Amino acid sequence: MSAELRSAIATDIKGWDGIEDHRTGTAGDRRTADWLADMVRAAGLSPQCDEFDLERWNLRRCSVAVDGSAVEGVPLFDGDTTGPDGIVAPLRPLANDGAGIGLGAIGPAAGVDANRTLAAARKAARHPALVAVAKMNADVPGLALQNADRFRTPFGPPVLQVATQHEAWLQDAAKRGQTARLTVDVAFETTPGWNVQVRVSGRDPSLSPLVVMTPKSAWWTCSAERGGGIAVWLALLRRFAASRPARDVVFVATSGHELGHLGLEHFLQVNPALGTDAHAWIHLGANFAATGSRPRLQASDARLHRLAALAMTVAGAPPADTTPLGQRPGGEARNIHDLGGRYVSCLGTNAWFHHPDDRWPATIDIDGTQRLAAAMLAIADRLVASSA
Repeated sequence: MSAELRSAIATDIKGWDGIEDHRTGTAGDRRTADWLADMVRAAGLSPQCDEFDLERWNLRRCSVAVDGSAVEGVPLFDGDTTGPDGIVAPLRPLANDGAGIGLGAIGPAAGVDANRTLAAARKAARHPALVAVAKMNADVPGLALQNADRFRTPFGPPVLQVATQHEAWLQDAAKRGQTARLTVDVAFETTPGWNVQVRVSGRDPSLSPLVVMTPKSAWWTCSAERGGGIAVWLALLRRFAASRPARDVVFVATSGHELGHLGLEHFLQVNPALGTDAHAWIHLGANFAATGSRPRLQASDARLHRLAALAMTVAGAPPADTTPLGQRPGGEARNIHDLGGRYVSCLGTNAWFHHPDDRWPATIDIDGTQRLAAAMLAIADRLVASSA
C-alpha cells in the first residue's frame, strides 16, 4: 500500500503542476476544476463543480518608475487602484512617515516592525500609494505575494508588491526623495470561480457527516503549497470510494483561497448547517508537501488534538508545531473555528511559499507527504467509524 500511495501522490502533484496557473477565476482555475472532476470520476464518484461569482482583477500596467527606470509588480488585491495615469509623487521611506509614495516591506522575512508599519500606513491612508518589497523568505529572493484577506472589502491606498531584488535601488531613490510614478491599472471582470465537491454516502445516514476540505487555488503554480493537500484529498476520496464509510463524507476543494477564502465562504452559504453540524472537518492546508516543511497541527479541542497528534507520530510525521487550543488557526480552518465547528487541520512551512518557483519536483518532499497522507488516512478512518 505504501508504494501505491507514494506513486499516487507523485502522480497527483505532477498533475497539479501541469496546470501552471491556479489563480481564482482564471482559465487555469477552470482547468483545475475539470482535472479534479476527472479524478473524482476515475474513483467511481460523481463530482459537482459549483460556481460562485467574483470581480476578477485583470492586471494591465502595474509598475513603479523612477528617473526613467521602471519595475513591474503585482498589487495587493484588497487595496485601491490608480487608473492608467498612475500617481506621481516623491518616493519616501515609510519609516520617515513623510509625504509622498511610501516605501516599505511586507511578509515574514520583512520582520514584525516592517509589517506593522505597512499595515498602519494602509489603515491611515495618508500616503497616496505604497510600494511593498515582498519578503517571504530571506533565502529565496523574488516576488512572493501576500493574500488578499479583505478582497470583498478593499481598503487603503494602492499597494504595489515588488520583488526583493529591487529593494536596494528603491531604498536609494526613497532616501533621495526622487519623484516616482506608481501605476496600478486594473480592469475588473465578473467571472466565476469553481469549487469541486462530492458526497460519499455512508452506511448510516443518521450519523453526522465528516467534511474533508482543501483549497484548489493559488497565486502561481504553487505545487508544494497546494499539491500536498490536493494529493491527500484524493487519497482520502479514493479510500472511501472503495470502502463505504459508516457516515457520509463530504469532499470539497475550494477556489478563492488567496482572496479571503471566497470558495469556502460560498460553500458554507450553500451548506450552512455543515459549519457546526458536521461531525468534524479535516482541513488539508498549505505547505506540508514542501522540502524541509515543519508540520503544524491545529485542532478545535483536546480530544481531536490527541487523536491527530498520535496518528501523525505513528506515521513518522509528528507535529513540529501546534496552534494552541482556542487560538484562531491559519488557513481555511479559521472559517470553521469562527463558526464554532470541530476540526483537525494540518499545514506546514515552505521556503518557496507564494513564490513562482514553487514547482515540481524541486520543492517537493514525496516521502514526507506520504507520511502525512498515512496520518490523515488514519485520522479519517477513526473519525468516520466512531464518535471521536
